[in-house]
Amino acid sequence: MSDGVVHRGKADSSQDSSSKDHNALEPTFSRDHDDTADHFLESLGYKPELARNRSTAQVAFMSFVLASIPYGLATTLAYPLAGGGPVDIIWGWVLVSVIIVCVAISLGEITSVYPTAGGVYYQAFMLAPAKWRRIASWICGWLYLVGNITITLAVNFGTTLFFIGCINIFTDASGNGVFDGEIYQRYLIFLAITLLTNAISSLGNRWLPILDTAAIFWTFGGVIAIVVTVLAIAKNGRHEASWVFGHFETASGWPNGWSFCVGLLHAGYATSSTGMIISMCEEVKEPSTQVPKAMVATIFINTFAGLLFLIPLVFVLPDMDLINADKYLQPVPVIIKNAVGHEGGAFALCVPLMVLAILCGVGCVTASSRCVWAFARDGAIPGAKWWVKVNKSLDVPLNAMMLSMVVQILLGLIYFGSAAAFNAFSGVGVICLTAAYAVPIAISLFTGRKQVQQGKFYQGKFGMVCNVISIAWTLLAIPLFCMPTTVPTPPDYINYAPAVFVAAALASGAWYWAWGHRNYAGPPVNDA
Repeated sequence: MSDGVVHRGKADSSQDSSSKDHNALEPTFSRDHDDTADHFLESLGYKPELARNRSTAQVAFMSFVLASIPYGLATTLAYPLAGGGPVDIIWGWVLVSVIIVCVAISLGEITSVYPTAGGVYYQAFMLAPAKWRRIASWICGWLYLVGNITITLAVNFGTTLFFIGCINIFTDASGNGVFDGEIYQRYLIFLAITLLTNAISSLGNRWLPILDTAAIFWTFGGVIAIVVTVLAIAKNGRHEASWVFGHFETASGWPNGWSFCVGLLHAGYATSSTGMIISMCEEVKEPSTQVPKAMVATIFINTFAGLLFLIPLVFVLPDMDLINADKYLQPVPVIIKNAVGHEGGAFALCVPLMVLAILCGVGCVTASSRCVWAFARDGAIPGAKWWVKVNKSLDVPLNAMMLSMVVQILLGLIYFGSAAAFNAFSGVGVICLTAAYAVPIAISLFTGRKQVQQGKFYQGKFGMVCNVISIAWTLLAIPLFCMPTTVPTPPDYINYAPAVFVAAALASGAWYWAWGHRNYAGPPVNDA
């Protein structure tokens, strides 16, 4: 494995029709507490190449940064506002958070047994019956890869629109925002943000755990400042608690029930990064326990932070006509400005969210680069030998990071053809990640959950319930993210997520037909 790619010769039908006992292909799971994580990784067939510099708390903090609540909720608040108003904003967030806890527990059980940077695609391979494991890991791997890249793109693109919304807190004499740049200017802002987040992730890798830790305190400090200020000033008054927690008002054009579900896109987008942290397993000291615990713990932190952020905003929610007047669909700057009544003060309150937006982009860049690197390590990406190289001085898979960045920059060009590009990026990202998470969970459930019993995070019957809920959420979330937010839909706001998803599926299918079915053997297995 001198170049980082696992070489095992060409794949053929003999692997799929192997008569060996499936358990014989499982890696040796050592229960000796003295074994290091690197030794265990070697037993899985991989050479340790990345430094393990993250503790349990630091993994949890990075997972928190990946979701970046409240920033993740701020950029997509338009969805529940149209879907059902206050009820959708608050109770939709609580509902999806409960569901995502189940997803995190389900993934945590599996990750405890298979803690590699390959994440869910490696897990799908190891859990699936021998006949189907190659195709299962290929499908899951490409879903995971596309999901990581497009959700990172969505974060940086969302940051662009959020920054513009914050700038337009300041208005001219006629009441219009001071910046209404051309499309190319908005794209250049996105480009600058993308380059910045990649630069921080690559050049500052050794300091990222410290940055993630600081982000926790920065987030809660910023949220508390927003909460106290908007509630204390509330220049245009406050709503009654009964209205905040019980008012349902749809403006989407969909029937009430489906409208509420479409509003869940808000929470679904904010929590879609849950499993991305698995790609960091090879940089964690004790991944079989640290990563599962971090995934679950982060959901509870996120839920609390989300409620702390959302409830005060709903108390001071202005008239919907004022919110809808913002062409960039960024309600939070409008809400804060309306509550504070001062442009400079409102902008200052948005600064913590703007900083958190950059930190979120850095976290997503870091996780997605590891995903690309791990998938290339098993030869599943064209030109794999280039993308598996690890820059030893920076201790990052720099080539994989640059590949991911270039793809994001090219996909960002879609914005020149559609103002709803962000919907496409976020939609396909959530679709792919949600489906990728579901693949190993479903395989584990339908094969009797035998392998997860070996892990240190096994949850017994409760874990099985979580599996069922996770799969049910997947079956709901995929069509949800293919739907337009409102009907009728203006041509400029058509949801292109299904088109991007189908294009990615066709590309991965074509590569499998042209190369994969003959050459892709999947991750290494222990035949001992």
